[in-house]
Amino acid sequence: MQLTEGGRARGGVATAAGPGVAAGGSGAPGCSTAVRWQLLLEPQGRSGPENMAVDVALLERADRMGEAFLRLYRFDPPCLSLGRNEAADGYDRAAIARRGVHVVRRPTGGSSVWHEHELTYAACAPIAAFGSLRQAYRAIHQRLLTALRLLSADVALAPDRPTARPPVRPSACFSQPVGGEVLVRTRKLVGSAQMRRGGAFLQHGSILLDGSQEIITAVSRKPHAASGATTLSVELGRRVTWDEVADALVRAWGDDVTLAAPCRPLPPSAAFFSDPAWTWRR
Repeated sequence: MQLTEGGRARGGVATAAGPGVAAGGSGAPGCSTAVRWQLLLEPQGRSGPENMAVDVALLERADRMGEAFLRLYRFDPPCLSLGRNEAADGYDRAAIARRGVHVVRRPTGGSSVWHEHELTYAACAPIAAFGSLRQAYRAIHQRLLTALRLLSADVALAPDRPTARPPVRPSACFSQPVGGEVLVRTRKLVGSAQMRRGGAFLQHGSILLDGSQEIITAVSRKPHAASGATTLSVELGRRVTWDEVADALVRAWGDDVTLAAPCRPLPPSAAFFSDPAWTWRR
């Protein structure tokens, strides 16, 4: 599989002829009850390139077969992910090498994320089940909101606002919220990004359990805005595990999910996402 540059994004939703288009925005809530989700639980973790390859493979199936998938996973080893259109020259590759930081470029838009103490989710489904990409973005976050409230987190969705232009220099995903994202008061708990292929979408993101995003500043050439992130462990005053958040998400999806086997064998596009020519292309 080869990914190509999809075209220029305007605001949060891009249009293009390519196989994948980065998007990140919000819209009116709404979710078709006809969607039947296949649930993939992967607590053991995969590398950054492997995770991106699996997410894209599920997107391709959603587009080709009209299926819907909810994948809950983690990164092992921890990994810095760059947004599809994010400028790579703002990162200090020597500092990255000294620290042994693993880096992958996502197929989705947005800004950098440090994946370590988190639960990562991916939702792939036909766009028509939600009406539009923006409606899908908000509907998925509404379900995340329901799950986090089951854990007693005091969460809300960020109000709609004009979506920022794609970053031209390094910018941490958790530095500021976008409309429709999950907040605790004004602090961001979930960071998400979206892309489209044909008639289907992939939305994936990080639910922060613990730790911080400070390593992004440590390996950047320019200062970042102060982090606007928080974590579930901070907000609930206790250690929150991957398993309990995964359980809450499954409960929030309710009867719409059926357990499925993890993706095997590994999609061949893992080699693509491992290629430095893709990671450092901009």
